[in-house]
Amino acid sequence: MKVLLLWVVLLAPLAATTISVVPIFEPVSLHDTDVDEVITETGEALQATVISRPMALTGAFPETLIESIRTPHRLPSNNPNYTVEEVNLLVLCNIGISAEVDDDGLLVKFDVAKLSIPEGVDLTVRQVLKLGMVAVRKTLEIYQAPQSEPLLVRIRIMGTTEGTESLTELNSEFELEGD
Repeated sequence: MKVLLLWVVLLAPLAATTISVVPIFEPVSLHDTDVDEVITETGEALQATVISRPMALTGAFPETLIESIRTPHRLPSNNPNYTVEEVNLLVLCNIGISAEVDDDGLLVKFDVAKLSIPEGVDLTVRQVLKLGMVAVRKTLEIYQAPQSEPLLVRIRIMGTTEGTESLTELNSEFELEGD
């Protein structure tokens, strides 16, 4: 019994992980509210916005940060008439997001293969993707600020069909400087 306890004590630190509290920006729908937001980065007034929320995350950074942009989100409310269960536009519209670091920097992929804009969300897929791209940039700007090397970010739209192929025009790249 003492040997087993000794093994547990010795191996426990190996199973530990670092949990960081970080701000994650996400595109959210403002449907069923009385608000329109002017999105400076896209130049449009929409019933949507990009907001930050804190999350406690573990995993590979910056990949985990990007993948966390698409997590379910129900806005808390003090109004019993506000019953919206989900506001994250990537979740609502079934758009996937993934990220991987390679030799060229960070590759972020938006997957529109299962795209479906629900009734009540008065946005085009192009608008939703642009909001998602703003969320990626804002999330990475905070992550990148203390880094010593610049980060090249490439955004690619994946899973298009003949009818959505023009969305690949949104493919882009940018570089974020660190301190």
